[in-house]
Formats: sequence, structure tokens, C-alpha cells
Amino acid sequence: MLAGKKGLIIGIANDLSIAWGCARIFRREGADLAVTYLNDKAEPHVRPLAEQVDAPIITKLDVRDEQHCDMLFAEIEKQWGKLDFLLHSIAFAPAEDLHGRVVDCSRDGFLAAMDISCHSFARLAKRAEPLMRDGGTLLTVTYMGSERVVDHYGVMGPVKAALESTTRYMAAELGAKNIRCHAISPGPLLTRAASGIAEFQNLMDETAQRAPSRRLVTIDEIGELAAFLVSDRAKSLTGDVVHIDGGYNIMG
Repeated sequence: MLAGKKGLIIGIANDLSIAWGCARIFRREGADLAVTYLNDKAEPHVRPLAEQVDAPIITKLDVRDEQHCDMLFAEIEKQWGKLDFLLHSIAFAPAEDLHGRVVDCSRDGFLAAMDISCHSFARLAKRAEPLMRDGGTLLTVTYMGSERVVDHYGVMGPVKAALESTTRYMAAELGAKNIRCHAISPGPLLTRAASGIAEFQNLMDETAQRAPSRRLVTIDEIGELAAFLVSDRAKSLTGDVVHIDGGYNIMG
């Protein structure tokens, strides 16, 4: 389904990451992948996974560092000359702000969460745009806490709402170039990022009990959805927030 396509994967932390589930399915379907890791501490956890999917480009990327971004996209252009899809699966908020009330969130904490979790998607899209000469797909990862209040999700709720709105505006702006944008909204999973949310196990238990499917989604199932969205089979779809949570989002 993805033979000949070139994709950039941002957000693998370990083998529980949503980005890792997506990368595996992308590679199974024939895509060549570039994989990034956050820093030297993360590299030993990410590099072996990147090698499992035969990634020819494995590099450090802190989205706050313009030099990192310059080097990454220069390498993609040098090796491939194009980019067909990008997966942005990163989120961050300082713990002291994440664990408190939204009204108590510091300015610096709110700006950091918005910069890394939301605005970085737009910055990466701007860099990817010239390489998507024949069109492409930009994917990000959101959560239902953007649409309704989820206990303990805190400042990430407003940030994810902004991310979803950004996705829609980017879809409208880039559509004429055949570049599609989507936000994938999985149900709760015990990823490294989610482990920082208070009482997250309770949220997972409730989801598994109340979702029509009576279970949690898996990272491989998210990968199957992502592979479809970046494939030519989905070229009439753009600007969507696509829920993949066993139907939990429909429950009152």
C-alpha cells in the first residue's frame, strides 16, 4: 500500500509508543522511514527500533532547536529528494503545570506545552511542504480531552484543542497542493507521555469498561489507520479528527 513512499516519524520513545506502532505498519506496507529521537538519553531506546524498520535516516530532533530541524530536512532532501508523509506524535507540559488546574498554569508552562505539542506541527509542516511536490499527508496525534473535560488532563486539553484547529487550517491552506492533514485521536494507552497524567490507569480501566468494543485500542491498530490515511486510498480525506477508541467517544 505504501511502496515507494518516504515518511518521517517523530515521537518514538520506546516500543509502547504510538509512533512505533505506526512505524511498524508503515514499513510493513513498504514505506521507507526517517526516524528521530529527542536526545542522547533517548537514542539507545529509539535507535534499535529504527533499525528494525530499516530506517536509513536516524537522527536527533528537538523540535525547539532550529538547527536540528535544518539538518533533518536537509538530510531527507539529500537522500530522498522528497517526502510523502510526516507523523507528529509528540506532546509535553511541565509536570507542575500538567498536574495542576488550568487556571493555575504558569505562562511559561502553557507556552512550552503549546510550542512543543502544537506549534511544532505547523513548523514541521512548513519544512515538509517544499518536499511534498507531488502531494503528501501530515498526521498528528490528539486526544478526546480536547473536546470534553477529562479529569487530570489539565492544560493538555486546551493545547490539543488548538492542535486540532491547527490541523483543520493547515488542511485548508495546503489542500491545493494535494497535501492532506489529519489528527488521529486514540483512546487512552499507557505510553511514556500518558504515564505523566495522574490516575491514568483509572481512565484506561473506565474506557475498557464503557467503550462499545469493551477493550482498549492497540498501537498496531492505530498504525493500520495511519497507514490508510497516508495512502492513496485516502486521498479524498483531509482535515479530519479521526477517533480510534473502540467507540468510547460516542458514549455519554
